[in-house]
Amino acid sequence: MTNLDYKQFTRRHRPHIHPPGALLFVTYRLVGSVPKSTVREYKAKKVWLENELKRARGQARDNKAPELEKWIERIETFNREWFLKFEAILHQAKVGPMWMRDERVAEAVADSLRVLDGNAYRLDTYSVMSNHVHTIFKPFVSESNLREIKNNDGHPVFTSDYPGISRIMHSVKGRSARECNLILSRSGSFWEHESFDHVIRPGKLKATMRYVLNNPVKAGLAKHWREWPWNYCRKELSDKLSLSSR
Repeated sequence: MTNLDYKQFTRRHRPHIHPPGALLFVTYRLVGSVPKSTVREYKAKKVWLENELKRARGQARDNKAPELEKWIERIETFNREWFLKFEAILHQAKVGPMWMRDERVAEAVADSLRVLDGNAYRLDTYSVMSNHVHTIFKPFVSESNLREIKNNDGHPVFTSDYPGISRIMHSVKGRSARECNLILSRSGSFWEHESFDHVIRPGKLKATMRYVLNNPVKAGLAKHWREWPWNYCRKELSDKLSLSSR
């Protein structure tokens, strides 16, 4: 088992909570697209929360312990607040590279999402902007295809033949980074290592899709979401979705 295999709880720089079968809203951004001072503040608060969560896990007898649930809730609130801060910076598009303004780069990024559709996940929506990407997809990992194995320490963990979010994003970002760097005749990091991901709660899918697809409309790049070449909405959803053009 590798650190990219499915785990309901994983941790790279911050904790991720991905129940099997969840519908995910994921945002990832270009390297350097947020000021370093802002990133440092984010990381300092994040490390403190991670340490408190680790302490709570050590004291909890099960995953439903009140103390543990309290810290998980605080982390979810923290993630939402910082997502909004980063979004405001990204939408201003005043800091860092804007490589997806190049149509060839934008198309390569979109293609990296489409290529896994039907194999690793069901792709519902995406919007490729100049310095970040929003997407909604449902990984094929589910309760029915999870199996329990022992890790190197002999502890039980769950794995699946389908990739979890860590492996999915590793593939999506790795493939697009290689292709985009070739297009731009550059080398080095392309994406920030970490992505923001949220489980879409029941009843929130339409609102989240509106948010994603109206990104270029709010940025003044298109009058209607369908006019933006690097917007995508799965047909079954698009036919049922009423989106504002403002």
